[in-house]
Amino acid sequence: MTAVKVKNEIKTFGSKKRAQHSLYFFKTGKGEYGEGDKFLGLTISEQRSIAKKYQDLSLREIQKLLDSSYHEQRMVGLIILTLQFSKAATAQKNDIYSLYIKNTHNINNWDLVDVTAHIIIGQFLLERPRKQLYVFAQSNNLWEKRIAIISTYAFIRQGQFSDTLKIAKILLRDEHDLIHKAVGWMLREVGNRDKKAEKVFLDAYAYVMPRTMLRYAIEKFPEKERQKYLSQRRLHFIQLFGMIKAIVL
Repeated sequence: MTAVKVKNEIKTFGSKKRAQHSLYFFKTGKGEYGEGDKFLGLTISEQRSIAKKYQDLSLREIQKLLDSSYHEQRMVGLIILTLQFSKAATAQKNDIYSLYIKNTHNINNWDLVDVTAHIIIGQFLLERPRKQLYVFAQSNNLWEKRIAIISTYAFIRQGQFSDTLKIAKILLRDEHDLIHKAVGWMLREVGNRDKKAEKVFLDAYAYVMPRTMLRYAIEKFPEKERQKYLSQRRLHFIQLFGMIKAIVL
């Protein structure tokens, strides 16, 4: 069983029409976050099916998939890692975690992160020190920052919210929309389990949160509460603008 065989099978499922759509959907144009990525045109269902078929692929061969210039081949490699991780003994879990950490340059779009980070990184760190997440949260790499916050989904599912809230605070002033969405999503997941915990965070920081982050975080709130937080943020920026205007004039 080799990476070449897996790559060839992936290519047989390709669709030129779907590949063309993916170039736009995953923002592969010059200056966009997915610049230069290449697609074969597979559905996520097809990719999962292939991954399941080759789930016993060695880590050495998986690395060859992760090094591929084709998005779907990297995704299949990552899904195989999640399948192996769920069944692995402690020693192999460590090897899979290490391989993932070494390949953040290949985990370079939001879907690659979202499908895998909480399963591998999050699950691995459930009973371990979580320093690596804070290193990623303060990285200059967009995808490492997204890995940091999405990995905490594993903790949230176990009723552990502290790291999500701490990393959300680190990322409050990040400039990228994909980080705003990811942080808002994880805050919403906290709220789905403990609304009080989410509201404590929002009461402290909603006024400085990027609009998209806040909207994602309060998506399921009653309309009255949603408007309260949105108004709080608007008022803050109106006041801030007024202060800046007064200084300039």
